Amino acid sequence: MPLLPDEMKKQVSDALAGLKTPVKFVIFTQTFECPNCETNRQLLEEVAALSDQIGVEVYDFVTDPEKVKEYGIDKIPAVAILGEQDYGLRFYGVPAGYEFTTLVHTVRMVGGGGSQLDEKVQAELRSLKEPVHMQVFVTPTCPFCPQAAAVAYEMAYVSPMIRTDVVESTEFPFLSIKYQIAGVPRTIINESTMVEGAAAPEAVWSKIQEALGIVAEAKE
Repeated sequence: MPLLPDEMKKQVSDALAGLKTPVKFVIFTQTFECPNCETNRQLLEEVAALSDQIGVEVYDFVTDPEKVKEYGIDKIPAVAILGEQDYGLRFYGVPAGYEFTTLVHTVRMVGGGGSQLDEKVQAELRSLKEPVHMQVFVTPTCPFCPQAAAVAYEMAYVSPMIRTDVVESTEFPFLSIKYQIAGVPRTIINESTMVEGAAAPEAVWSKIQEALGIVAEAKE
């Protein structure tokens, strides 16, 4: 049974009609002991079927260890969203509810739409010399989460030093406990710095600087 109703398929098809360059979903799944893996795969394959520009590759988390390592996948269900290159964009969990908007936005971005971040912020992001790992915790029922996820994804798209994971927190309760996720969206930067809520790109950039010690060094 299809997950996307016909009306939704039409809307998504229209939204993806302007893709200029190929996009690829690299899906990681598992036959057993992953209750949401099949749903995740089906949803992504249904989206891919709506555009000739979207391709799909599917790998097993257990039997394809070389691909797991190549894409840096550490939990499932997962998808790496690739454009002309691997921008370090990962989604863990099922991109359902409000997070379906995040998926469509990201596909359009890597498919030729580009980043909507301010040019000044983009220039600052390109100046990064140290790696940054951003984890954005979301839920399908959070209307503010897509904004936080989109900002973090766009930052990774702009800077090769940034890797962004969007994590559906209810599917990974052990991570919610580890990072004390009491509300979403919450973004963790390099395991040390937190951004609460759907912050503006300038505020997130400030937190990245804080995580890297750039602000402290500038004041000395």
